[in-house]
Amino acid sequence: MSASTLSSPPRSDDPVEIVPLRRPWRLVSAALVLAALGVVLWSAATNEQFQWHVVVRYFATDAVLRGLGLTLWLTALTVVLGFVIGGVLAVMRLSGNPVLVGVSWGYVWLFRSVPLLVQLLFWFNFGALYPALSGATPVIGPMTSVIIGLVLHEAAYAAEIVRGGILSVDSGQREAAAALGLRRWRVLRRIVLPQAMRSIVPAGGNLLIGTLKGTSIVSVLAVQDLLYSVQLIYNRNYLIIPLLLVATLWYVIVTSLLSVGQHYVERHYGRGAR
Repeated sequence: MSASTLSSPPRSDDPVEIVPLRRPWRLVSAALVLAALGVVLWSAATNEQFQWHVVVRYFATDAVLRGLGLTLWLTALTVVLGFVIGGVLAVMRLSGNPVLVGVSWGYVWLFRSVPLLVQLLFWFNFGALYPALSGATPVIGPMTSVIIGLVLHEAAYAAEIVRGGILSVDSGQREAAAALGLRRWRVLRRIVLPQAMRSIVPAGGNLLIGTLKGTSIVSVLAVQDLLYSVQLIYNRNYLIIPLLLVATLWYVIVTSLLSVGQHYVERHYGRGAR
């Protein structure tokens, strides 16, 4: 047998045919999920009990928009003040002063242990502890009670988010900055926090969205947020389902916009990181 008849090994530059791995069950599962989703959407679109014409009628009424505005205002105020207080608590927790560490730890422990509704009711009835100060007028009204309760509750969770972000930064960078003679506050502001934001932003974004939805609990104190405004309407016309859908759609729209914003903020602080 001549050498030419022997099969020569394939050369490195010969094209290699790549056959993709067949996954038939992936297609089957995707088809089943799409079919189930189609059934749900078709049912929601054709079921007259949803009363979509009522949803359209009340979706942008003045009462609903005023409630939405108050919800957004409470969310923004709560998140800003909560992270300011939480940032201070996080720095206290990481300090070398045992008194500051103990106070910060105790604050976080207390306000994470008590349900938010209990805190709101406590601040609303705060005048019962000091009846001489309240007199005929309550010391703390419903709106003030809501702001105090939401901010103090938010600060406890924000403190742990900020502390976790600071701890995620390599301690060697702080040591190198200290060796260069940089002050501690400058190191925290210029070196630690920009890197810590990579960990703070995702958790902070989730807390922001949770706060937006959590503001619906203020309706128990008759504060006219989005949910309470919708409740006032369906208590008059008894169109409960479509008006709850109005509130649901607004919550979905706002949380979707916040999620998009969170994505771009994460991408900004994640530059240069894999």
